[in-house]
Amino acid sequence: MPRKKFVAGNWKMNTTLAEARALAQAVVAGVGSAPTVDVAVCPPFVWLAGVAEVLRGSPVALGAQDVHYEKKGAFTGEVSPGMLTEVGCKYVIVGHSERRHGLGETDAAVNHKVHTALEEGLRVILCVGETLAERERDLQERVFQRQVYAACAGLTDDQFDRLVLAYEPVWAIGTGKVATPDQAQTAHHNIRRRMSQLYGEKVAGALPILYGGSVTAENAPGLMSQPDVDGGLIGGASLKADQFLAIVKAAGG
Repeated sequence: MPRKKFVAGNWKMNTTLAEARALAQAVVAGVGSAPTVDVAVCPPFVWLAGVAEVLRGSPVALGAQDVHYEKKGAFTGEVSPGMLTEVGCKYVIVGHSERRHGLGETDAAVNHKVHTALEEGLRVILCVGETLAERERDLQERVFQRQVYAACAGLTDDQFDRLVLAYEPVWAIGTGKVATPDQAQTAHHNIRRRMSQLYGEKVAGALPILYGGSVTAENAPGLMSQPDVDGGLIGGASLKADQFLAIVKAAGG
C-alpha cells in the first residue's frame, strides 16, 4: 500500500491566540473536506484548546510541539501525554533539533518520551538529523543510526505503525538553506534502507519520512515529488496560510 503524504506545521513559539485561531481557520478552509494529504498543525501549548475548537469536525489534526516522559507527577511546567490527548491532540513532535541542541535533550529522554506518548495513544513525529559539523565530516548515517536506534529501542511493530520520522538537517533549519530534491531523496532513501536493516522491510516500507529543512512553497514541488519524501514538517512557512497550503498542494501532487 502506498504511503499517504503528510504535512505538519510546527508553529514553534509564535502567534497570539487570535493569530493562532485565524491561521487554523485559514488552513481548515484551504484544505477542504476531503484532502488527499494528511495535515496537522502544532501550536504552542497555551493555544492548543483554542485551536482545537477551530479544527473540530475538520480533517486537519491537532499536534503538540513536545511532551513530558512521565504520565503525571511533580514536574512543574511540564505537560503530560494524557493532557495532550484530552485537549484533542492526535500528534506530538518529539526530539526536535531545537530541543536536542538548544535545551540539551538526550537520546534517552527522547526514547522515554516516544514510549510514553505512544502508550497514551498519540502518534509521534520523531525528529532526527545531523548538524553542519557532522555533515562536513560525513557522519550523517552514523548520527541517524545513533538517534533512531536510541529513540526506537523497545518499540513493537504496532507502535511503529503510529510513528512518523522527520528528517531535519540541522544545517538547513531557519537558515534559508535547503537540500536539493536529489539530496533529500538520497538522505531519505538511506534512512529507509537503514530502517529496513534495523527493523525489517515491513516497518521501513510503511514508515512515513518527512523532510524538515526550510521547506517553502517554491521548493516544495521538487522535494515532494521524490519517491522517499512522504511530506514535510514545516516551520516558518507554516505561519502563513497561503504558503502552508501551497506546500500541502505540492505534497498532494
